[in-house]
Amino acid sequence: MLSDTVIRSAKPREKPYKLADSGGLYLLVSRSGARCWRFKFRVNKVEKVLALGVYPDVSLKLAREGRDQARRLMANGVDPGAKRRAEKFAPSNGFEAVGREWFAKYSHTWAPAHAQKVHRRLEMDIYPWIGERPIGTVTAPELLRCLRRIEKRGALDTAHRAHQDCGRIFRYAIATGRAERDPAADLRGALPPAKEGHFATITVPRQIGELLRAIDGYIGTMVVRCALCLAPLVFVRPGELRGALWSDFDWDAGEWRIPAKRMKMGIPHIVPLSRQALAILRELYPLTGQGKYLFPSELTTTRAISDNTLNGALRRLGYGTGEMTTHGFRSMASTLLNERGWDGDIIERQLAHAERDNVRAAYNYAEYLPERRKMMQAWADYLDKLRAEGNAPENRPGKRVLRHTPRAMTGGYRRAARPTPGPLLRSMPQRERRF
Repeated sequence: MLSDTVIRSAKPREKPYKLADSGGLYLLVSRSGARCWRFKFRVNKVEKVLALGVYPDVSLKLAREGRDQARRLMANGVDPGAKRRAEKFAPSNGFEAVGREWFAKYSHTWAPAHAQKVHRRLEMDIYPWIGERPIGTVTAPELLRCLRRIEKRGALDTAHRAHQDCGRIFRYAIATGRAERDPAADLRGALPPAKEGHFATITVPRQIGELLRAIDGYIGTMVVRCALCLAPLVFVRPGELRGALWSDFDWDAGEWRIPAKRMKMGIPHIVPLSRQALAILRELYPLTGQGKYLFPSELTTTRAISDNTLNGALRRLGYGTGEMTTHGFRSMASTLLNERGWDGDIIERQLAHAERDNVRAAYNYAEYLPERRKMMQAWADYLDKLRAEGNAPENRPGKRVLRHTPRAMTGGYRRAARPTPGPLLRSMPQRERRF
């Protein structure tokens, strides 16, 4: 911890440097000799820094009090940086001030990726144009001009989402007594409907077999290969697959239980694991089982593989963006399972699609579990059948199949060769067999 003696004796250096105190507080000594207090913290796993003043105007005692106040805000789910920005604009009750206040209040309940997208939409497309306008005086035509700018650059879906965000900010302003009405509501129908997009997928059985054989022949890191092999067997959303944790897998029950906080709809989900899925987990466990994630990044084991890793692997196998995506494994399973006569309610439950009654869904996430278990095993067996039919082509016709370099084949995972599946896991102590 710092003392006034240490701080006063801190001399400037060729480069700025830090003197750490405690709890995220540190003193930044600049090349000019200025000594500035900074508080480092994280919100939704994103590192941020809050300025707390300049020494000696702000003493060590006052800097620690500022740090403690910021930590109390964080304990209550408030981003201290966002709160400070909102207070900066508060006297004018401007749209940006209210928007930042709304964001600080609710963003901690959202997925980090969603919060980042909302923040960026407002920062780039709304605040520069109407941010300083008192929120109670913003009119529908003013807001529409902002949305038209987004539409003109071809981002119609972004325009619709920005419209929704603004509506929520206006309603928050009404609730807090800073506006009397929501002009965003007057713009319903003012934007052309966004074209509904569908994730590219393959539903022809013969072509599915070709895809599965191509995945079996994937030349890349073992982590990515296992993720690709597991994707069609569990058909969860890509983010749920990439962020899979070993602690959520129960070997004895043969289940993957995904907590509500990592599900899109905020409802826990159970994925019964087929024999084929369990075999993949056995193969992967000696490589990444001592860490947190099934599929850690090559750069660091503290983070999962990125959004583009699996789709990029499909591209290297020769499947273009219009042919197959990681999300397309869900559509593939839904289409083929329905065609093969499985009950639609069972399929929808396994796809974790939202019910209109979210309270009912929260209690019934285990609904049809015996039937779902049977369906998942039958689906895995069917995929094996498709894989076995025909001769595996060296390359898909008309496609240039790109492969990893030898260096990429090893990636960052050199500590274990590919293990023999079954016996390794069965020989583990009981406490380690619950992944």
